[in-house]
Amino acid sequence: MKLSGDITSSWLIHTKGILFLVAGVMAAGLILLEVPTLKVAALLLIVIWAFCRFYYYLFYVLERYLGHEKRFAGVFDALCGLFRTRRGEDKKD
Repeated sequence: MKLSGDITSSWLIHTKGILFLVAGVMAAGLILLEVPTLKVAALLLIVIWAFCRFYYYLFYVLERYLGHEKRFAGVFDALCGLFRTRRGEDKKD
């Protein structure tokens, strides 16, 4: 198994997703245990919602509406592609 290749096993993809969910729930729970206030809970919800929307923007909106010919390998790749396009480095002659 190549470590740098794409994951093709559906079981492994689902396991990875569940582990991300568990890590997020544990991190949020630990933050709320550290500072158990309604303000911190509300801010956590806003942060989670905002980052989910940003992720949606990077991988759905940019790909579907602005870059039909481009595919992004990850968040860093999408951000680099976005900045290249804004500076005009990605234009074809």
